Amino acid sequence: MAGSARHMLIVSHTGRRESLDAACEVIARLRAAGVTPVLVESELADLQQYQPDLEGLTPFGEVTAEEIELVIVLGGDGTILRAAEIVRGTSVPLLGVNLGHIGFLAEADRDDLGETLRRALERDYSVEERMTIDVTVTVDGVVTYTSWALNEATVEKASRERMLELVIEVAGRPLSTFGCDGAVIATPTGSTAYSFSAGGPIVWPNIDAMVFVPLAAHALFARPLVVAPTSMLAIEVQRRTNGTGVLFCDGRRTHELQPGSRVEVSRSDTPVRLARLQRGVFTDRLVRKFDLPVHGWRGPE
Repeated sequence: MAGSARHMLIVSHTGRRESLDAACEVIARLRAAGVTPVLVESELADLQQYQPDLEGLTPFGEVTAEEIELVIVLGGDGTILRAAEIVRGTSVPLLGVNLGHIGFLAEADRDDLGETLRRALERDYSVEERMTIDVTVTVDGVVTYTSWALNEATVEKASRERMLELVIEVAGRPLSTFGCDGAVIATPTGSTAYSFSAGGPIVWPNIDAMVFVPLAAHALFARPLVVAPTSMLAIEVQRRTNGTGVLFCDGRRTHELQPGSRVEVSRSDTPVRLARLQRGVFTDRLVRKFDLPVHGWRGPE
C-alpha cells in the first residue's frame, strides 16, 4: 500500500457535540498526514453545518469500501455497530474511540485520541475477527426476511400486555416451549450486552459459541444455554400467540413477526474485524470496563 492514496472512513455520533468536535480533530489530523478523510453523506452534512469552513470532504460512495484502509469510530458501542453495518462484507477493520458509557467494543478513550491516531496512521495495530450471526425469518417455509448481527438477535413481544408463545429448537431438535417476553440469541461479543443484562453468561471472545437467553419466561426450565456455532438455533412464534412479535438485530434492524414466524440463527461466514491497540487479555478488559474489584490480588503482574 506504500505510495498509494490512503483513505480512512470516519463514523461518528453527530448528535453529540463531543463527537462532532472529535470528528473535526480527526479530519484535521488525517489531512495533515496526507490521508483522505471519508464520511457518509448524512454525517458529512451534519459536520459542515456544525463547522461551515470544513470543505472538500470526500463522501462515502465516491470512495468504495474496498478503498478504505480503516474505519475510525467516534462514539459508543451503538456507533460501532452502525459502522460495522456500513462496511459489512468487506475486510476493513474498525477502530473504536469510546465517547459513550462502557464502550465494550471501543479500543481507546477520548483522552487518548492523539496517540490513537498516531498509531492508526503508522498502521501500528493488530486485527481481531469477531464472529457474527446470520438471521433468517420464514413463514410456512417461505423466507420473508434476512439479516445479520454482531451482538445479538432478539425476539420480543410487540405489546406490553401480551405474552409470546415460543418453541425453542437446537440443531434441528425441539428443546422447550414456553410463554415469555422474548428471547436473546447472542454471539460471544454480544454476551456482554443485552444477553448479560438478561442474566446470560459472559463468553470470552476467542470461544466460538452462541448464547440463548429467555426473557421473563413462564417456565420451570428456561435457563441460558451455550451451544456450538455449528448448532443452528431456531425460535418459532406459535400460532396460538395472541399478538405479534418483533425481531431486532443489534437493536438496529427490525422485522415484525406474525404468529407462525420462524427465526433461524446460525454462524455467519462474514466476521467483523476490530483493530486492536492493546495486547491485554479479555479479563483485563472486563475488569476495566465494569470497574470490577480486584484489590488484594497477589498474582503476577
